[in-house]
Amino acid sequence: MRRMVGILVNDKEFQAVIKLPANIRYEYFIKKVVDEETVWGLYNDGWAVTEDEDGTLLLPFWPKKAFAQHCAIEEWAEYSCESIDLDELMEEFLPRLLEDGYKPSIFFNNVDSAVLEVETLIRDLETELENY
Repeated sequence: MRRMVGILVNDKEFQAVIKLPANIRYEYFIKKVVDEETVWGLYNDGWAVTEDEDGTLLLPFWPKKAFAQHCAIEEWAEYSCESIDLDELMEEFLPRLLEDGYKPSIFFNNVDSAVLEVETLIRDLETELENY
């Protein structure tokens, strides 16, 4: 794996967080995204999309550039990391996902991710925003 030192606080943090269970990575995602007011996706003439075993389309989001970059391999090798402002995520991206029938895939680590309903993600972000 490529070293991500300098993109995060340190490589130790990256290694520790990337291995956490999906539900714990989700909690980390909520806190970091609200704290930094930014989410990350992979983009190449359109956002990186995947699907679950039922064929539901999933749009992956990450809390930091390094984690998105970690997943820019194989079919996403030509994708670049793009940031999305938290307000834009909540006011434009998530309502569009809901309208189009996509689900957010939170903090994929090349093994699994937290897949949830758009409304749940909005609620959790709004709840965390109340702490600021």
